[in-house]
Amino acid sequence: MRLILVRHPTPQVTSSTCYGCSDVAVAPQEITTVRASLQATLPTGVPLYASPLRRCADLAAALAQDLPASALHFDARLAEMDFGAWEMQPWHAIARADIDAWAADLAHYRPGGGENVLAMATRVNAFLGDLLREKHETAVIICHAGTIRLLSALQARLPLEETALLAAHSAHKIAYGATVVVDF
Repeated sequence: MRLILVRHPTPQVTSSTCYGCSDVAVAPQEITTVRASLQATLPTGVPLYASPLRRCADLAAALAQDLPASALHFDARLAEMDFGAWEMQPWHAIARADIDAWAADLAHYRPGGGENVLAMATRVNAFLGDLLREKHETAVIICHAGTIRLLSALQARLPLEETALLAAHSAHKIAYGATVVVDF
């Protein structure tokens, strides 16, 4: 199965803010710009999956209109990581000791008391397992950088803790509105 992973457009939040699973909006012109760039490249008639967070859901709803016969499914397992008390805080306001503790144990530490990377990997892996059982040739997934990194890491078919670490250690170079193709 080919997965075409699309990162949501630029959200209306400063780049210095930790916003993980917070439901931040995207400016309409951002959705229009990303939508226009994707219309010519995404296949039609394939299932479309999306995180229910607005920054993904708004783009997905627009694309479902553009891609004839594409069924749209929202799945909470595609949401970005929950950073707990860190959500919507400026990164510089988060105690250095807490960030260092997370860096020392990327798989298990729960930033801000929220979700750890291993828990996120578990839910993303469950989504992928369900999707692979549907046996589509291709699917488009509108989601977040963290979700894309995990779906890409799952391709290696490593034990889940190793997958979580692989994703956590991978460089974050996924632009807003960009696509990543992964074959399973």
